Amino acid sequence: MSVRIDIAGLRPERIAVVPSPLAELGMALHALSEPGHHPGLQGWATGVTARLDSHLADRMCEADFLWRTTFSDLFMPFAGVPGRSTLPGATLADDLDLLDKLSDEQFVDAALEFTCALPYSTGGVSALDDPEVRRRALDLAAARGPQQLRFSERLLADPPRIRDWLRQFARDCDEAFFAETWSRLRHQLAADARHKTDLLRHKGLAETLAAVSPAVTLEEGAARITVDKLGDGRSATADGGLLLVPTSLGWPHLMVLHRHGWQPVLHYPVGSPELVSPPSVEQLTMRMTALSHPVRMRICRYLARSAYTTGELAQVHGMTAPEISRHLGVLKKAGLITTRRRGRYVLHQLDVTVVARLGSDFLEGILR
Repeated sequence: MSVRIDIAGLRPERIAVVPSPLAELGMALHALSEPGHHPGLQGWATGVTARLDSHLADRMCEADFLWRTTFSDLFMPFAGVPGRSTLPGATLADDLDLLDKLSDEQFVDAALEFTCALPYSTGGVSALDDPEVRRRALDLAAARGPQQLRFSERLLADPPRIRDWLRQFARDCDEAFFAETWSRLRHQLAADARHKTDLLRHKGLAETLAAVSPAVTLEEGAARITVDKLGDGRSATADGGLLLVPTSLGWPHLMVLHRHGWQPVLHYPVGSPELVSPPSVEQLTMRMTALSHPVRMRICRYLARSAYTTGELAQVHGMTAPEISRHLGVLKKAGLITTRRRGRYVLHQLDVTVVARLGSDFLEGILR
């Protein structure tokens, strides 16, 4: 399983290593919403959360499906600008201006990525144009609570209004906490970008990608980049470029933007904080036995990012609901997942804090 980027015909000058303030804000919002994904940032997250005013905290929950699972491609709008060669902005305001260059269809489809399950690597029908896709998007949003349903309804009814909402929300986050965070991080990101750019010029793309992550390799004969992930996807630079965007808040996530029609982006972490101690031998044996089945590993990949119903998991994996239920039962008995009821929906989610105790290799693998 991997994500592949076809780079046939890609000219060296079309490869850029550039930090993005908006992408880092997206990662900051993700880390605040899912601190279990980022054990090394819990002190920072606790400090930021303690300072948030209640109104901004409520708005952060209102649309958290844009950043809780990982974070939406809307935080990298430069990749969706026609021509597929636009670079991130130098400031958060510059990055936010690029949101206006996305069409309403691009904006809505990217915003609904985690609730609508639209085709990602291939073209598909927009929720703005197809009533059945719209119905499914709202049904899946309802499974995640009334706030997300209301937000999705507003998004589908008036995309420009939500675009303005997101811009103002980002500005308010900048004033509340992100400007201070970015002033501290941007120098590290700029230094990493300079280092990778020098590697690219003097050593070539293969060594640059190896410095990004051992999970990223260049198949020079096939003119293809392969990213080792528990997921499948394909993209191509075609007549556009390739972007490498560093993040200081992102470990252990190594993300690949491979949305159909967008410029491919490798969003990679520049640091790797230590995890907590491993579990006892008895706990480790029970949990590793539960995870020894490939289907359960794939289920964990989904449940690490968001809560899903049994029916949703069955559809994604092409299995029956009883089959999925049996696998969920094994994971639950091992203490690896939590279950909660919301109305008529029963939602399952991976306990990332418990999984972190299994070791960094496994956690990095399912979150990569």
